[in-house]
Amino acid sequence: MREANIEVLAAGGLLLGSAEVIFSNAAQAVLPALVPPELLPKANGSQQVSLTVGESFLGPPAGSLLFAAAAALPFGLDAGSFAGSAALLAALPRTGHAPENAKHPKIRGQIAEGLRWLAGHRLLRVVAVLLGIYNFANQAVLVLLATQTLHVSTRGFGLLLAASAVGSVVGGLVNPVLSRRLGLLPSLVLPALVGAAAFVGIGLAPGPVVVAALLAVHGFSVTMWNVVTVSLRQRIVPAHLLGRVNSAYRMLGWGLMPLGALAGGFVAHAAGLRAPYIVAGLLCALSVFAAFPLLLAANRTAPAVR
Repeated sequence: MREANIEVLAAGGLLLGSAEVIFSNAAQAVLPALVPPELLPKANGSQQVSLTVGESFLGPPAGSLLFAAAAALPFGLDAGSFAGSAALLAALPRTGHAPENAKHPKIRGQIAEGLRWLAGHRLLRVVAVLLGIYNFANQAVLVLLATQTLHVSTRGFGLLLAASAVGSVVGGLVNPVLSRRLGLLPSLVLPALVGAAAFVGIGLAPGPVVVAALLAVHGFSVTMWNVVTVSLRQRIVPAHLLGRVNSAYRMLGWGLMPLGALAGGFVAHAAGLRAPYIVAGLLCALSVFAAFPLLLAANRTAPAVR
C-alpha cells in the first residue's frame, strides 16, 4: 500500500508540475492582451509579488496548519483554489481567436517555429543564454552551507529563505520605477552583476546574518531581472508567437538546472560547501562581461517594441 501511495504522489507531482509549466507560460503570454504595454512591468511585478507571497509566506504556514487538522485538508483546499482560479479565468475577455477554418500546425512545428524566432532575435537569444548560465550556477546547495558550515538551525534556515523572499517582493514592487529610470540595458546588466556579487558574498560570508542580507539582495536582483526580461519578450515577440517563444526561451533557460545541480555537488565535494557559490558568482560575472558587447549591439539594432 505504501508503494502504491508513493506512485500516486509521484504521478500527482508530475501532473501538477506539467500543468504549472503550461499555466505560467500562458499567464505571461496572455498578459499583453489584458494590459497596456506601458503597464506591463507593473503587472509582471505584481504577478511576481503575489507568487512569492503565496509560496513563501502564506502557503507554508497555512498548509502546515491545515495538515495538522486533517491530512487531506490542504490538498482539498488546493484543488478548490484551482477550480476557483479556472472560474475567474473563464470570465476573462476572449482575444486572439483563430478563424474556424484555419489550419493548426502540429505541435512539433510550433515548437520549431518558436525556436527559430528566438534564434533569429539577437537580443533575446543573448538574454536566454545568460539565463541558462545563471540557472546553471544557481544550483548550489544552500541548505548544506547553512546547516553544516554556518551551523544554522532549522528555524534559522527558514528565516534565510524568508529573507530571500522579502528581497523578491521588494524587487517586484519597485521594479517598474527602477527599470523606467535606468533604461533597458542597465536594467538587464545591473541585476545580473548584483546577483553575481551576492553569490560570491554568500560563499565568503562569515555568518548567517550576512548570508540573509545577501539572499535578500539576490532575491531582489532575480526578481528585477525576471520582470524586465518577461516585459521585454511581451513587447517584442508577436502576439501569435509569444507562447511558443516563451516556451523555447524557458526551456533553454531552465534546461541546464539539473546539470548545474550535478556540477555544484562535484565542486562542493572537491573544494567545500562555500566553493560552489564563489565559482557560481565568478561564472555569472564573467558571462555578463562577455555578453555586454553583444547586448549593447543587439539593443542598438533591435526593432522598436510594439
